[in-house]
Amino acid sequence: MKKNFILLALGATTSFASFSQLTTPGNGTKYDLAALSALDPTILSFDGTKYQLTDDLVISATDTLEVTTSDTLLLDSEKEITIEGSFIADPGSGNTKFFISSTDTLMPGDGFRFEEFSVGKIHNTEIVYTGGLKVLTEDFHIEDSYLAHNVAGSSTGAAISLSRGAAVIKNNTFYKNDLPGVSSGANQQVSAQIIGNVFEKNVQENQNRPQINMGPTGADTLRIIENTIIGDPNQIKVGGIAVSNFFGDDIYVEIENNEIRDNRYGMTISGVNATAMIRGNIIEDNNTQNDPMLGGSGIALSSSDDSHNIVARQNQIRGNLWGITLMTEASIDLGTANDLGGNVFANNGNNGNTFALFNNTPLDISAMGNCWIEGSPNADSVTIEDVISHTPDDANLGTVDFSEFTCSTVSTSSEELNTLSIYPNPAINEITIDNANEYNSAKIYNTSGRVFQTVQLENGHKTIQLDLPSGMYIVQLKGDSKVMTKKLIIE
Repeated sequence: MKKNFILLALGATTSFASFSQLTTPGNGTKYDLAALSALDPTILSFDGTKYQLTDDLVISATDTLEVTTSDTLLLDSEKEITIEGSFIADPGSGNTKFFISSTDTLMPGDGFRFEEFSVGKIHNTEIVYTGGLKVLTEDFHIEDSYLAHNVAGSSTGAAISLSRGAAVIKNNTFYKNDLPGVSSGANQQVSAQIIGNVFEKNVQENQNRPQINMGPTGADTLRIIENTIIGDPNQIKVGGIAVSNFFGDDIYVEIENNEIRDNRYGMTISGVNATAMIRGNIIEDNNTQNDPMLGGSGIALSSSDDSHNIVARQNQIRGNLWGITLMTEASIDLGTANDLGGNVFANNGNNGNTFALFNNTPLDISAMGNCWIEGSPNADSVTIEDVISHTPDDANLGTVDFSEFTCSTVSTSSEELNTLSIYPNPAINEITIDNANEYNSAKIYNTSGRVFQTVQLENGHKTIQLDLPSGMYIVQLKGDSKVMTKKLIIE
């Protein structure tokens, strides 16, 4: 009888411990950290300078945790914050960031889990040394935040792993996270808007993953625009951008105006049913593994059938082991008679050979109007033939039409970039374009490609009245033989 009592007591103790997490009541209440701590200060304590979470926290459906101050929140080892309702963090622009980390950075907390119908709105927040953010909801927006040194925890795919919908990830910095900065699953449909971020030296575990690692998109469009993606030369397995479709779904993606440097490869699109616009990217020195049999392409495309609809315009591809590689039945439009490519290639090669374009498929490729050997404006077709692999090299390969080649119309010098100005930027209702002497028109469009305004320049100058919603826009300048894009912020 005494033994039975002891066992029952132990069972009761175990049961109590398993339910010691802090869960909000789910009655529509909005909490800040102080009010949340008042529910159970033994689990969420405050010592006058910081909050410490000693067990799991659940924000129930209909409840909200809102942080509008520059607080500090530390998670004990393996502790997780689950959002079933809403989590809003915004100390306000110009204020010190809301700081989220682990009590012991060597034994990090698990991080955040956003359930399917939850809401996540994060602004001006620093999230470091945690287990990342697993995002199962479609309603997620993170902006002007800093994510660094996060490890596998709540999220095992990336610092932010996405599962559905069109999350907005804008103007953040991802630095030295163990895993990729952002990812989505191979069997999930995610059309995120990844805009204006800095990704630097992520995937510190040196796995065969890129810093942005996305799966299929479904019917909507994934946008990877205006990001800077810089690798770590010590992490030789890590790529820049990958968008993959392994299960016969669809890919719709815009990869535009990114700077991609010092990774194992620049970008890759793998799988069937891929529709993509690759435009205005600078893709340089992605060669860290230095093994051409394992990667090193500026752009690499692969598909098991001829279902690609991929267009590349005005990219600058330099210093990679390969410029562009096409595998199996992948294809790309690099320029047509009515829409010249304007891509620039320089010094892409390995083992003493230069490879601007390697067409390792039986498909013919249109690649008109590109600069195949930058710095050699007088290069002729015989010289250019040496940097393109296609039918003349192997009768089983398709033919590349590289006619209308030119190097005089496609690149913009650093001197010109420094002289030309668009101001003020950020702007409210007016901008002035100045010193754009080689351009005669300007087009303003948003990151979805919608054109709002087209104007003619007068001697390289124009003041333009604007009536635009706040956000990021692209100003495209066009001349007789030049195109250039610059970012514009409207407040």
